[in-house]
Amino acid sequence: MSVITNTSFLTQQFIEKELQYSAHNYHPLPVVLEKGEGVFLWDVDGKRYYDFLSGYSAVNQGHCHPKIIRALIEQAQKLTLTSRAFHSDLLGEYAEYITAYFGYDKVLPMNSGVEAVETALKLARRWGYDKKGIPANQAKIVTVAGNFHGRTLNVVSFSTDPSSRDGFGPFMPGYEVIPYNDLEALAAALKDPHVAGFLVEPIQGEAGVYVPDDGYLAAAYDLCREANVLFIGDEIQTGLARTGKMLACDHENVRPDVLILGKALSGGMLPVSAVLADDEVMLCIKPGEHGSTYGGNPLACKVAIAALEVIREERLVERSAELGDYFRKRISELNHPNIKQVRGKGLLNAIVISHDNPDAAWELCLVLKDNGLLAKPTHGDKIRFAPPLVITEEQLDECIQIIGTSLTTLE
Repeated sequence: MSVITNTSFLTQQFIEKELQYSAHNYHPLPVVLEKGEGVFLWDVDGKRYYDFLSGYSAVNQGHCHPKIIRALIEQAQKLTLTSRAFHSDLLGEYAEYITAYFGYDKVLPMNSGVEAVETALKLARRWGYDKKGIPANQAKIVTVAGNFHGRTLNVVSFSTDPSSRDGFGPFMPGYEVIPYNDLEALAAALKDPHVAGFLVEPIQGEAGVYVPDDGYLAAAYDLCREANVLFIGDEIQTGLARTGKMLACDHENVRPDVLILGKALSGGMLPVSAVLADDEVMLCIKPGEHGSTYGGNPLACKVAIAALEVIREERLVERSAELGDYFRKRISELNHPNIKQVRGKGLLNAIVISHDNPDAAWELCLVLKDNGLLAKPTHGDKIRFAPPLVITEEQLDECIQIIGTSLTTLE
């Protein structure tokens, strides 16, 4: 398999400067981007690409959505940060809006996704002590293999990904990792009376869009309810219309006890995340016990409201469901011998590559780039396809043609 990827002198200059002065903790495709609009990105040479990663589902509403941009600019000219030492005129408005939107009593606003995960874990532990009666410092959280919830030291303590975990110990105790999509393992783990929460992605995104069996989430929720354990749904990547429902848990009518949101909550404008729960859980944390200087800042509040409004106004849930079915059908119809599997829900999809070359997925992504489509492999043989939800059927057809053409390099 021969791959030629073209990079200009200008692109190389930008990449070399980044390599010289920035930490080497990512392995990006050799493309340098400077502009985005809707489903498109442009590099420093002016070449246009379809974005099929969407900032890991952070730009569900499309790049630089005009409504979200207006909200950002208008608020940035008034007030951006107060810290939580004072009230702002927008935090209450935002809190009322997002809790009504998702049907919870309270929201705890944070910034990055992993901050929201850490918040949810602290909340579950405190609930376990205050409400469930778990002895001090004995609370446990059950998680699953293949998970991705971020890369803080606490979160990698229960990661099963060697690249995230190896060389960073010692690790935080208090976690039990069981197989994903395994109800028997969950039932066994929940027999421990010290378990406070079960943390799970309804679809594992970073693992390669691993969709559990139908009924898994609903049954897992019932098991948690029977054991008096909080069901913690990490919808940072799967939520906000990405999978053809507002939340991926909605596919099985599951309402997490603790809901974690991020990424598209700002439409890609700035880090905004949120943890939602009812009073019995949320009010376990008292003043001074958790916080964030930037969490719930006026700029984030204004942007998040606009981002959530766009999802409803432009029917992105319905678009994701319809176009996702169409995309999987068309990719399957390619009948390509090197596509081992097509999987996903809504517009969160992946193909699994079967090839003698272990770098085939990476090299295919280089070819896709040269042909005008940006995607990224994950876990070696999988390529995630997740365009902005504002994509049209005609644009999707063009992208499927690009994918089909690019696949010929595997033959």
